Amino acid sequence: MTVIEPAPRYDAVLMVAYGGPDGPEDVLPFLAHATRGRNIPPERLQEVASHYLHFGGASPINAQMRALRAALEADLASYRHPLPVYLGNRNWHPSIEETVRTMASDGVRSALLLITSSFSSYSSCRQYQEDVQRAVAAVGPRAPRFNKVRACFNHPGFIEAAARSLAAAQQQADAGRGRPQVVFTAHSIPLSMARQCAYEEQLWESSRLTATAAGVTEWTVAFQSRSGPAQVPWLEPDICAQIATFASAGVREVVVMPIGFLSDHMEVLFDLDHEAAGVAADLNVGFHRAATVGTDRQFVGALRDIVVERLTNSPLRRAVGRMEAAPDECTEGCCWPGAALADRPVRRITGGAR
Repeated sequence: MTVIEPAPRYDAVLMVAYGGPDGPEDVLPFLAHATRGRNIPPERLQEVASHYLHFGGASPINAQMRALRAALEADLASYRHPLPVYLGNRNWHPSIEETVRTMASDGVRSALLLITSSFSSYSSCRQYQEDVQRAVAAVGPRAPRFNKVRACFNHPGFIEAAARSLAAAQQQADAGRGRPQVVFTAHSIPLSMARQCAYEEQLWESSRLTATAAGVTEWTVAFQSRSGPAQVPWLEPDICAQIATFASAGVREVVVMPIGFLSDHMEVLFDLDHEAAGVAADLNVGFHRAATVGTDRQFVGALRDIVVERLTNSPLRRAVGRMEAAPDECTEGCCWPGAALADRPVRRITGGAR
């Protein structure tokens, strides 16, 4: 017989996101903050700034995260768990520290931490936890305590939302040009970081589950948005190189599903809709990009589920596929930046369609 311990009391949810500039005047200050301590050359910052300015200087991530926050708060209330959901950004306002101060002023003593990433790595999970820890230290004794909720990479609600988006994008492809090649994309990370987390494994599993749910039998995974010195190895292949490989093999239609991104923010708009689409056009390959899950009701329901699991201390973890649900709290040895265990092999995945 399973014994369920009484659930701890939580006063709120803190949703943390990357953040982005709200207008042209914010672009360089935002980039300076996002790259602080990394000795990025000024000319590289100007180059990245041009990506934002190409779309008017405002990243859509801020509005989309506000919409997701509101949708989650409403969904929790409709399921009789009326908790306030706060939003804090790593690199723009409201910052994580600003939001933790607001929570403390509002009397929040204990909160759940929701990181807006489906996959686990240092940059997509542990680093956000370190940001929250620094914010708590800065705010002092009045700061809430936080417990993280799990990543949703194999929650059925996330998979169903992604599959529906993929199926819609496939319908846009020109059947007269042959069967489209489906490619799932996610942000590339350094190989040294990939050695120490389940990022690649979770990505391939989410892609496999989504492809199956959408009725796709031929698919592969590629990466996008890498940065840093060229001599540092990152996960490959890059999506633009993958499109060129398809073109040389006679593929005439490509459907790209950015499963590693929850919203259509700048790295989706520029790196896929502009850059990758431009490569495809030059090679006479039809390009169709599936929408990210955004505020899809089933995806919002997935986030609600993983919050309610901890609110109620339920031992049930809804998950589909070959892998277990991700743990709520990170283990001591997972998701380090990459230097400590650089000799570990990368978790290469051999299953799935290539």
